Amino acid sequence: MQDQKPYQTKIPDKFYFKIGEVSKIAELPSHVLRFWETEFKRIKPRRTESGQRSYTKKDIEIILEIKHLLYEKKFTIDGARKYINAKAAAESPATRRFLEDLKTELSTIRNMLDDN
Repeated sequence: MQDQKPYQTKIPDKFYFKIGEVSKIAELPSHVLRFWETEFKRIKPRRTESGQRSYTKKDIEIILEIKHLLYEKKFTIDGARKYINAKAAAESPATRRFLEDLKTELSTIRNMLDDN
């Protein structure tokens, strides 16, 4: 985590986490996590073939931020949803620009390799 915030905890270095692991990291019951999935569209755990939820680090970071907004800053669910969505919308143009630049650079490298 680049900029450590007070509400962020150390997330183990793994790609995917089961709901029980996320529950321990976030110190929340698993039924709360399942409810938040319905309320916050940004939490999108993948499903394994057996139907288990598989969370990424990004999902956990969002869960920790939602917990901070709801429990410490006393936001309502609706207020936290709007805050999270507005924050995501503000970050999107920079991410898109970065990906476009990366795509252009990769295309240039591919063209250089094709010429040789």
